[in-house]
Amino acid sequence: MFSREAPSPGSAPPGEEAQARARLRPGRRPRPRARLGPGRRPRLGFAQGGGPGLGSVRCGGGPGLGFARGGGPGPGSASPREEALATAPGPDPLPLPDTLWLLRINFRRDECRKTGGGMYRELMASKWVAGRLGSGARSNSSFVFQEYLHRQHKTCTSKRKQPICVHALRTLWTDHTCLKRQLLGRTIPWKNVHSLPLCLTCNSLVRTYLTKSYPILNGNLQPIHQHVFESNLLNSMFYGKRYLELMEQVIKGGGEKAILRHTQRNKKLLVRERLQLLLDKEETLELSPFAGFGMPYGDIPAAGCLTGIGKINGVWCVFIANDATIKGGTAYPITVKKQLRAQNIAIQNRLPCIYLVDSGGAFLPLQADIFPDKNHGGRMFYNEAVMSAVGIPQVAVVCGSCTAGGAYIPTMVEETVMVDSIGTIFLAGPPLVKAATGEDVSPEELGGATLHAKVSGCIDHFAATEEEAYECARNIIATLNFDLPPHKTTNFEEPLYTAEELNGLAPKDYAHTLSIKLVLSRLTDGSRFLEFKALYGTTLVTGFAQIKGHLVGIVANNGELTHNAALKGSHFVQLCDQRGIPIIFLQNTRPNVTMAGTLSKAEDVTNQLKAQGSMMAAVACATVPKITIIIGGCYGGESFPMCGRSFDPNFLFLWPNAKVGLVGPNYCSEIQEPDGQNQDEAQLKIMKERLENESSAFHSSSRVWDDGVILPKDTRMVIGQCLNIIKQKPRLHSQPERRAVLRM
Repeated sequence: MFSREAPSPGSAPPGEEAQARARLRPGRRPRPRARLGPGRRPRLGFAQGGGPGLGSVRCGGGPGLGFARGGGPGPGSASPREEALATAPGPDPLPLPDTLWLLRINFRRDECRKTGGGMYRELMASKWVAGRLGSGARSNSSFVFQEYLHRQHKTCTSKRKQPICVHALRTLWTDHTCLKRQLLGRTIPWKNVHSLPLCLTCNSLVRTYLTKSYPILNGNLQPIHQHVFESNLLNSMFYGKRYLELMEQVIKGGGEKAILRHTQRNKKLLVRERLQLLLDKEETLELSPFAGFGMPYGDIPAAGCLTGIGKINGVWCVFIANDATIKGGTAYPITVKKQLRAQNIAIQNRLPCIYLVDSGGAFLPLQADIFPDKNHGGRMFYNEAVMSAVGIPQVAVVCGSCTAGGAYIPTMVEETVMVDSIGTIFLAGPPLVKAATGEDVSPEELGGATLHAKVSGCIDHFAATEEEAYECARNIIATLNFDLPPHKTTNFEEPLYTAEELNGLAPKDYAHTLSIKLVLSRLTDGSRFLEFKALYGTTLVTGFAQIKGHLVGIVANNGELTHNAALKGSHFVQLCDQRGIPIIFLQNTRPNVTMAGTLSKAEDVTNQLKAQGSMMAAVACATVPKITIIIGGCYGGESFPMCGRSFDPNFLFLWPNAKVGLVGPNYCSEIQEPDGQNQDEAQLKIMKERLENESSAFHSSSRVWDDGVILPKDTRMVIGQCLNIIKQKPRLHSQPERRAVLRM
């Protein structure tokens, strides 16, 4: 039974040490404590602001730790056994599956009770505390309580500048069987526990506490790794230089002359300036920036448009913005493909989509590659209708020409903003009208903002300037009435190893591959990783970790995808799907083809193919978000179970050193002609050069086979952005039939 009065300094509460020793006996389960009656308060725990400690403190689930805040240990300090248990590494020494640790505050004087109680309620209701709690902050002691002590120390002082109130931490045993030990790392007042949001008490905090017990990976590089690390580092520096050169070309757009014509004569803003006005001042994820380089019809920097994902008034939105400095905004086949990929990302992740239209229509000499097929230009308008039907908002800002097929974009979205004088919408421009009817007409008279706002009604908002148009678009997004997830997690552990070392871990080729766990130790929070089936199928590493505060499952190549490794991967993917955990695939598959020379070898290959087929089925049918990072090779059939592009991951990125192909260039000699004869040397040389060129990461990204090339050091940041974006989508995991996990 708790006492209302505080014990005198220098003495521990009666029976307290005996109770603590009883609780610490091996195999002894703590007895439920009596609930506090009306008006009753717990005993004192420690002195704040100086002076000796008064008894022991129980905080965060550990045993008593008698100490004084601001002073030395008090006479009521814990026994050596309790101190050893409290400081020992590892999990909580007390088996408390149903325990809820709570904060109780005891005031020594009535006037401090009134003042302190109001202060504490004010602090708990403040935006700062709500933001910190909702962010899943990691701290051993309650930051609410620490801030409270700081404020209370300023208020509850006498003329002698000595504290006149004492605060105690106590533990209460409750009957709750639900999983609420997430509060072990945060002490929260009992009166406020039931008022906390469910997402706070049952999701973020439990993951924060539990994942801190994951084992820490050993990411130290050994001397034997030095020559491989240095070779990989030189290779990464070469490709990193190429990455920066291409990025510089993308930023320049259509060149200096085109930029001057766009800004001086047409009085328009550049596309990146437009996005700065439209998007929040936060990090933006640009998609496929290298699309359009090295095409048969010439270089089209960024495929003539910028696509990506950014926040508008706190809402993640996909943007598709034409760059009129590149070929006048003309649409090429690669332009259409890039825009369709952005729409597919919006559909898959249920993100609002905003179009900044400034296009001159399709490039007519290539109309056979733009217009007729299923996934050509008309598919964009089909997607607009489907997105609207499923409730994905779409907004268009007409900030330039909107000619021919491009005129359908603003007329099929839900709301359209048009800029006066520079925005036009028509199927055929003034030159064609002159040729057809002989009539002279200006673009503004034919399809300007005034006409469409007052006469046709094709637009919903008239804007005098571009700045006004983007502010209007931001206001439209603010009216979507989205239920946004809590603020992103900011207080998470950084990896114990620097991300710069990933440049030396990016394999130059398959023979220069180091253990994938060295890469994981530089990506996961605190370098922690809970491995699944660590001793089975070791050429595939699977397990759970946190990245930027998000719980994820990781599937990573560590060699050939053998029969056992594929079965292990199938099992793990089904587990993640059943538990609703996003999956990160780190892909580095072998570049050669398995040749079955004997009957026993053929049987092994057949079993391996069956197991890989099982993993393919598990990956294809998994409904959880999937993110694929190609860190090395993406070759042949083994790339499919690792969620290659054809298996529709939410996002797919490559490191600059990555290779994509059916086989590696050095193994093309193993491929035979249909008649069984090997190819001659001249043919092999030509094929090897072609495979070397077409398998590079930049060639892949220029064809929009992926969502972009990222530097190894940015991998953790990009994955964190993708997980934040995916988190905005409400998870629809319900299925007509629930199936059991097929282990083997």
